[in-house]
Amino acid sequence: MAYTRLSDANEITERYMDSILIEERLIDSVKADISTTLFGESFSMPVLTPAFSHLKSFNGRELSGLEEYSLAAKESNILNFCGMMENDMFQKIIDTGAKTVRIVKPYADNGKVRDQFQFAEEAGAFGIGMDIDHIFGPDGYDVVIGEEMAPQTSDMLRSYVESTKLPFIVKGVLSVQDALKCAEIGAKGIIVSHHHGRLPYAVPPMMILPDIKEALKDKDITIIVDCGIASGADVYKALALGADAAAVGRSMMPSLEKDGTPGVVKFLEGIGSELRYIMSNTGFSKVSDIDDSALYEY
Repeated sequence: MAYTRLSDANEITERYMDSILIEERLIDSVKADISTTLFGESFSMPVLTPAFSHLKSFNGRELSGLEEYSLAAKESNILNFCGMMENDMFQKIIDTGAKTVRIVKPYADNGKVRDQFQFAEEAGAFGIGMDIDHIFGPDGYDVVIGEEMAPQTSDMLRSYVESTKLPFIVKGVLSVQDALKCAEIGAKGIIVSHHHGRLPYAVPPMMILPDIKEALKDKDITIIVDCGIASGADVYKALALGADAAAVGRSMMPSLEKDGTPGVVKFLEGIGSELRYIMSNTGFSKVSDIDDSALYEY
């Protein structure tokens, strides 16, 4: 069978996630509380929106998909993320009232990087960060929608961290080495991710997650995971393996495209309901209590 290289990591990730089974523990268990605290703020559940970029309006609706899912994040009281965009679109996202983290691309134009960080902070962003897994492309440094990307050193990332009072989050961490570097530069969070398979045969985020958690156990850094998160069971497994929260991604798109904000709210409610159900059935009453003791691999 011929492989499409960019899909290999996604297939491997899906198989690995599905290989993790859950033990039932019912006696003395109670209905679980799925609320959580991230970066010092309270949220209804440890589920985040993805850092999507450049979503158009769907089915003739007035608002862009970015605004629609941001409104859903606001209504659902979850932490919202957004990706590559110009400042005017980011302002529209801020205007939805969602607590939003702006993830900026590693532009070759470093002035643009700093301008977007500064604009985000002045506009009222909850946090800022950088998407490091778009540095490289097949021919060298990546070009994303006509924008050239550039390598990012530890010193450059540290300078971004030191330039803001907001939590700084590095997206695209897939090794203990990078996780430790993020901690050393003062980042407040990382997103463990292979960005939907940009690296062929990339290790599944959940496979590397326990090692990253162990390496950061004495560090004040929030661990988020994404790639293939499509259910409450996926979120539960991520939390049990060491994440503080998990971000949905492409699994959200059918609901967003069809029904906009109400569709995303309903989708998120389903994720939260299944997470609560599995927590209750495994004896964990709070998100902070979840560990890997009820997980099995086959």
